[in-house]
This record gives sequence, C-alpha cells and structure tokens, in this order.
Amino acid sequence: MTILVRSFISTFPGSLDSKGRVCIPSLYRQILAVQNTPGVFLCPSFVYPALEGFGQAQLDAAAARLAAMDPFFSAAHDDRAAQVLAESHALPLDENGRVRIPDAMIESAGLKGELLFVGLGEKFQIWNPQAYAPVKAERLERARLARAGGAI
Repeated sequence: MTILVRSFISTFPGSLDSKGRVCIPSLYRQILAVQNTPGVFLCPSFVYPALEGFGQAQLDAAAARLAAMDPFFSAAHDDRAAQVLAESHALPLDENGRVRIPDAMIESAGLKGELLFVGLGEKFQIWNPQAYAPVKAERLERARLARAGGAI
C-alpha cells in the first residue's frame, strides 16, 4: 500500500559532504515531485540559524500573497520579497537526490557534518543538530502551554 504524503513531515538525519552536497530525504523528494518542483527551493531562515526548504506550491503561494501588494509603493512587499524571493535558490537534484547548497547558505545556518531535516507541513528546515536542540525544546514548551490554555 502506497501512502501519498503532501506535507513535509517527520525529522530525518542527514549529512553535508565535503563538497557542500546534501541528500534530500526520499519522502521530501516525492512531495517536491508531486508539486512539479524541478529540485528544491532553499532560502536562509530570517528567524533561525537554519535553511527553509519548500516546493513550487509554497513558492506560488508566496508570489500570490505578494501580488496582492503594490510592488512599487509597499515597503511590506519589498521586505517580504527580499527575505523570501531574493534569498531563495532553485537547486537541481542530481541522480542521487543530492543538492549542492551554496556556501553562503551553509555558513548562515552553521551547517557542517551531521544535520537534521525538520518537516513543518508546507516547508521543511535544515538544521545543525546542536543549534536545533534548544529550539526544539522551546517549541515543545510553547505547544505544552498552548495545550494547557496558557499564553504563547
């Protein structure tokens, strides 16, 4: 039985090789293929020391949100476009499912050796495991507070 997954789920370990290549998890490659994404889109997170990964569906959604704003007289348009569109790279997959991450992105996320792919539904993140550990703990605590009806 084949299960068709349309959201980036689960956490997968990975590694960055000496040439700056990383193998995108098979499940994520399947989701990207369903979205007709020729590879993967990556951009640096503007919140965390991590990379944001996504497919054509999220790129189209971001472009649609931006299209509703005036591109010449809206500072919000430029701020959002600069952080997502201008910083994104369309990276092709090789025959082994790997992409070459640009050096500046590797540096911005502090990636080296082992890393983690963290599924977040419409997107996924690529983390240095040591940098992700406290963020994971913070997210868990916020989820517990939300469950208990506390402030987030």
